[in-house]
Amino acid sequence: MTTTIQRRRHVLRWAAMTSLLFTLAGTTALTTTSAAGSPSDLVVNTETGKVRGTETHGAYAFRGLPYAAPPTGNLRWRPPQPPSSWRGVRDAAEFAPSCPQLADPSFNPFVPPGALDEDCLYLNVDTPEPRHRPGHDHPVLVWIHGGGLAIDAARNYDLAQLAAEGTVVVTINYRLGALGFLAHPALASRPGGPSGNYGLMDQQAALRWVQRNIREFGGDPDNVTIAGQSAGGLSVLAHLVSPDSRGLFNRAIVQSGAFALTQLSLASAEAFGETFAAAVGCSDQTASCLRGKSVDELVNAFPPAAIPGVVDGKVLKESIGTALAAGRFARVPILNGINHVEELIFVLGLGRAVSGGTFVPLDPNGITDANYQQQIAATLGVSDARAAEIAAVYPSKAYPFPAFAFSVLVGDANFACTALQLDQWTSARVLTFTYEFADDAAPPRYAPIPVATHGSELPYLFEQPNAPFQVPLNPDQQNLATNMRAAWASFAASGNPSTATVQWPSFNDGGTGMSLVTPQPQLDSNFSARHHCDFWAAG
Repeated sequence: MTTTIQRRRHVLRWAAMTSLLFTLAGTTALTTTSAAGSPSDLVVNTETGKVRGTETHGAYAFRGLPYAAPPTGNLRWRPPQPPSSWRGVRDAAEFAPSCPQLADPSFNPFVPPGALDEDCLYLNVDTPEPRHRPGHDHPVLVWIHGGGLAIDAARNYDLAQLAAEGTVVVTINYRLGALGFLAHPALASRPGGPSGNYGLMDQQAALRWVQRNIREFGGDPDNVTIAGQSAGGLSVLAHLVSPDSRGLFNRAIVQSGAFALTQLSLASAEAFGETFAAAVGCSDQTASCLRGKSVDELVNAFPPAAIPGVVDGKVLKESIGTALAAGRFARVPILNGINHVEELIFVLGLGRAVSGGTFVPLDPNGITDANYQQQIAATLGVSDARAAEIAAVYPSKAYPFPAFAFSVLVGDANFACTALQLDQWTSARVLTFTYEFADDAAPPRYAPIPVATHGSELPYLFEQPNAPFQVPLNPDQQNLATNMRAAWASFAASGNPSTATVQWPSFNDGGTGMSLVTPQPQLDSNFSARHHCDFWAAG
């Protein structure tokens, strides 16, 4: 077991590079103390009690708001339950605990500061106005963080700049890894029933909380956008196709999320769950044994990512790609995009993502001109003949070094052309807008990568205060960031990212998108050819 855990932690080290504990039992009386000088108009009513926020960065922040009961004890691996109410005014100046994950920053650079606790189903609201005013309802954006469905946290993303521009922003925690996505027959509510996808159920519970409460914070519950990056973008796609998410949102933003459109069957996921149960000492395969294990035992034994997810029969009744292709998804406007060379952050010493979202270790120094074709065959699971065809389209000597060439081809196969396929499916039925973030001088946040790679767009949209590198944007990049924030806010408000300075065509009208480059975004009508998508579609 020790070797397995060490191997999984080693994998997590690069997989992660992609991408006030409040315990209320029953009705609890809370103190009414707050930060000195907080005005009384920062007190907001929610369905479970009053909360007091703080002013920050030109907006108003409310932290650590419970949207579900603590998923502990007998509620572990069950659908989220309603939170308890309280008397008095709850101080909402500090973040609540983040959800459990591997806590060693040398293995998990996304590990948030502060407490990690199984009692973690909290959200945060940033709003341009501290309370509702008639006629001043603002559009709402709910941010779903990435991290392979196994790491990261809401508090790692500061969206106050978007709030200052007129959008009510909500960031959410949701159960991760083994606690959020373990499927096992003993955890099903009935024999043969669904199990797994508890983290997606948490996200749905948070969206229902938004519907019931966000108006009190100045938000419009009839104008909600869900947005996410990486596994957060994949989660957005899951909500697009999940019947249980219908009516909870009005628009969707998918950032680098179309890389795993085929989910595991329930049988396959539960078979893994039984193997996992045995590995943590539950040879009897009972729910009581699993619920009796410590958080650390469960977190340390689980793989470094829960991607691609499972067709559990409740949250997901079919694979995401199957549903999208058949038109079985919510009829809402969609903004979908990728970054220039998504895979480079995985390949440069950090690992690689195999088709379908599975992560495996990789030594970039091991990719040479001599074994280039062999690496292609092993990673993409193709024949030697097909690998030779791919190598001919992406000759290693045409790129700065073989690992760079490898990154480009795997990124085209896993991210770019799957995103294009998504655009083609959705634009047949709803308004769809597309982009490619291509500022290859983007400042790093988690690794020094010399190109726009997975996650490079994030600091242009909001702050990442806990990232290890805090390189500032230069003036041209600040201009691009201003344009991007304005486009995201415009899309959240109207379903169209066009602004006074950038006219953004829909993909529906000729397949044109935007190239997000400095100093000013440009029209992009050559995406498919540049990423060889006809070649990948033919294979």
